[in-house]
Amino acid sequence: MINNSGKFNELRNRFHEFHYRNFTYSLINNELKINFHFLIDDFVSFRPSLTFQNCEFYHFEKIKEEQMRSLIFHIGMVELVSYWKALVPKKVIIHPYFLNEDQLNFWRKLYFHGLGEFFYLNGIEPDYDGFMTIECVGDEPISSFRIDLFDEVIIPVGGGKDSVVTLELLKDISDSNLALIVNPRQASLATAQIAGFSDKLLIIKRTIDSELLRLNAEGFLNGHTPFSAMLAFVTLLAAAASGHKHIALSNEGSANEPTVAGTKINHQYSKSLEFETDFRDYVAANISPDFNYFSFLRPLSELQIASIFATFKNHFPFFRSCNVGSKQDIWCGKCPKCLFTFIILSPFVEPQVLEQIFGHNLLEDKDMEKYFDELTGKADVKPFECIGTVDEVNVALCLTRKKYDNLPFLLKKHMSYFSDNQCDKYKIDLTEISNEHFLLERFVKLIKNSLRFYE
Repeated sequence: MINNSGKFNELRNRFHEFHYRNFTYSLINNELKINFHFLIDDFVSFRPSLTFQNCEFYHFEKIKEEQMRSLIFHIGMVELVSYWKALVPKKVIIHPYFLNEDQLNFWRKLYFHGLGEFFYLNGIEPDYDGFMTIECVGDEPISSFRIDLFDEVIIPVGGGKDSVVTLELLKDISDSNLALIVNPRQASLATAQIAGFSDKLLIIKRTIDSELLRLNAEGFLNGHTPFSAMLAFVTLLAAAASGHKHIALSNEGSANEPTVAGTKINHQYSKSLEFETDFRDYVAANISPDFNYFSFLRPLSELQIASIFATFKNHFPFFRSCNVGSKQDIWCGKCPKCLFTFIILSPFVEPQVLEQIFGHNLLEDKDMEKYFDELTGKADVKPFECIGTVDEVNVALCLTRKKYDNLPFLLKKHMSYFSDNQCDKYKIDLTEISNEHFLLERFVKLIKNSLRFYE
């Protein structure tokens, strides 16, 4: 944590208004280019962009102008928070549309909880009612529309084990399902290719304005923003253009657990069931009830996902979930995300195979002890990463003990405070799934058929 509360107050006294001025878009050769214009006082202007690359599956000409404007406007409503957080002015002014109080409440809640990690790690204690006021100066209201969509699925792909499972389980239900990647990297492209989606790809390029990067370098406030919420609104436009009704995310039930125990601070807030519920309600009421946004993996735990992923061995050399090594497309082998992934796969993948994937046995790495304590609940705060629950980590470690004759360093440490008797209390039935989800019955059957009992 950094104590930036003084800087936060100083910036709020110095900067007063964040303006969502407008957006523009152009369609040339079936490639859609979108630009947003944000302004903070007369100090700085931002113009981030999105490009929906030309592909045969897009039919932008079938989207009415008022529908296109609404879909793009909403992407900008999420995008703006990444720029607001640098200077944190008290007032946000929306120019393109008028939003009613119910609509504004959705955005206030998303901004507040989506920035929970940003506030926490900067030592800022914001007031829910006062951290931001939103004023609309446009007079055009937001209203929902109907759109004709086919009973097909778009699957956003990140390149980790979760999206592998979703792709592999959904790939055979229709030849018309599509994979969607924002800012492709080697792992995400390889994942889609191995699963058979290399010729069924939607590619979107998101560009961050260099002015924001400059401000970050100069020491203005920076931190985590709700990327998955931005992805949610981007997928709506992709679904409208491709005519696909269903948008199947790969967020699991574990994403609901707070990162800081006893609070609502959650690195994965925009992957949580709470956000998913709010988003579905907002979209149905204010955009279109014809979209079906849901997380395909919501009924599952990280352990269950790992057990399914372990059956797709052709993905082992290519999947990646490490944020530290993302630019090089590697597992860094030194961060909490690497350690968590190693642990959660350990009951289902042999140690020597995991060593080949990660470069060494992370359970032998004494430098990982701090992260190990955070993952197992010995520390009060979990790592700010997309990881499973404390219970899931401890169960995985209990199961992993059976794979070793001589326990590695971190498993010995775990055994010192987590006895065999405690491990025996866990009754593991990986065939049971949660009822808290929005899956249609045919999707539930696919998941159930993929699960197996673990002895």
